[in-house]
Amino acid sequence: MAEISSLRIDPRSGFCSPSCTFYSKRVPFPLPSNHALDITTFISSYPHHGKTAFIDAATGRHLSFSQLWQSVDSVSTCLSELGIRKGNVVIIIAPNSIFLPIVCLSVMSLGAIITTSNPLNTSREFAVQMADSKSVLVFTTTQVVLKLAGSPLPIVLLDEQVATEKTGQVKIVTTISEMLKKETKDKIRVKDRVYQDDAATLLYSSGTTGASKGVISSHRNLMALTQSFSHLSNPEEGEQTHICAVPMFHIYGFGAFAIGKLTQGSKVVILSKFDMKEMLSAVEKYRVTCLPLVPPILLVMVKEADEIRKKYDLSSLQSIVCGGAPLSKDLINRFREKFPSIDIRQGYAMTESTGFGASMQTPEECLKYGSVGLLSPNLEAKIVDPTTGMALEVNQKGELWLRGPSIMKGYLNNAEATAATLDSQGWLKTGDLCYIDDDGYVYVVDRLKELIKYKGYQVPPAELEALLLSHPQISDAAVIPFPDEEVGQYPMAYAVRKSGSNISDTALMDFVAKQVAPYKRIRKVAFVTSIPKNPSGKILRRELIKLAISKI
Repeated sequence: MAEISSLRIDPRSGFCSPSCTFYSKRVPFPLPSNHALDITTFISSYPHHGKTAFIDAATGRHLSFSQLWQSVDSVSTCLSELGIRKGNVVIIIAPNSIFLPIVCLSVMSLGAIITTSNPLNTSREFAVQMADSKSVLVFTTTQVVLKLAGSPLPIVLLDEQVATEKTGQVKIVTTISEMLKKETKDKIRVKDRVYQDDAATLLYSSGTTGASKGVISSHRNLMALTQSFSHLSNPEEGEQTHICAVPMFHIYGFGAFAIGKLTQGSKVVILSKFDMKEMLSAVEKYRVTCLPLVPPILLVMVKEADEIRKKYDLSSLQSIVCGGAPLSKDLINRFREKFPSIDIRQGYAMTESTGFGASMQTPEECLKYGSVGLLSPNLEAKIVDPTTGMALEVNQKGELWLRGPSIMKGYLNNAEATAATLDSQGWLKTGDLCYIDDDGYVYVVDRLKELIKYKGYQVPPAELEALLLSHPQISDAAVIPFPDEEVGQYPMAYAVRKSGSNISDTALMDFVAKQVAPYKRIRKVAFVTSIPKNPSGKILRRELIKLAISKI
């Protein structure tokens, strides 16, 4: 990054006119100068006063920081004895557990690479990812192992081993329980020298706008992310207890909770899977102060607020961090009406930016409704006209480009996609239509590729979805482009009626039409029982588009 002090930067917006670049208003922090350093060593040496690292919400099991690092030492020793070396890829296919951070830190300490997969995926999807990533070892559970029947890869079970006939034809070499018993005193472990620029993770992007791709992130990328959690923490908020209700196989759960909060010394309560009742019970039981959610869950909390407040004591909760998909101003206002003492802190990040992007850190910043916050420390941004390629200024909408120490190395085995996403100067083209206001706050308008083109006018689906969700008889909605010979595309809505509602498509279209310009009107509605979404809450529009086109 250029020396900011020597540039002509507007202190209010962070915008530099000569370079048409926005600079983060956050105080920058230096990254480690030692080139030979892995992320596990970096995190373990980070100073803090925390005692408990993780709590399993289901069992109540506590893992202290000292127990965590002892466990990492044991597991990494076992991995070394299994022949895991620098550059090998280890795949984790499992729901959240107290063991996942241990495994991730152990693998990366050896210079091996972590890749993750949704345990709900099919056998075919597992096979494709294992082949693409060239995985050499699997960590999984007995529930998933049946879907790996016939796989030649050795497997480590994250729960207790069961009879071979129940696990199919798989090669189970040990369990995590056995690994944790490993004595490491006087053990000589084979460990290659690991450098900051070496690959550490291979998380696969959501694939909502194309085929899923392996995102290569380095140890340095992860250092930038984890250091930011400690750098941005507010001492006035006191000791923090977070709950991990988002999947650790996604960058949100992995970056923030499997490794990120460790630099703060914060306590993380882990839910194996999302369940509203279990989550709220855990907030009450463990006096959770910060809760990460995706917009669909926030919407449920708003709609069931009265019942929630009667059943659960949420007085410890200071903030909700919301990411994964745009959050409408209307939903924020409705939440604040129901839960006035809880701040909503929005954020923005991508797998390709290693969980870095923009965030809100103070109650004052949370008042910027509709924004995803200020640029993360050490980050630069440009807003680029997608048609002309010209860099734009404050309050002008265009594609958000990001540059900084957290930007990925590239996509695995996909030079074409890498070149299309990362330019020669290190700018990551996010594919998101955004603008940055006079105060340096980032606003996400929509996905660039998801904009509906009606007679040349651009219609953001998220804007129409927010209006649909404001209707008292609609519980969920998605808007897609529907092909039309005369206008190109027009907005079509898929909507989920609330129980007992019989609202018609005409009534719903009229409701929206009264609130938008003519070119933004919804011209077709289909009612469904649910809206397909990925684990981070993003609408899977491609599935809905295919469904709509199949009925033409």
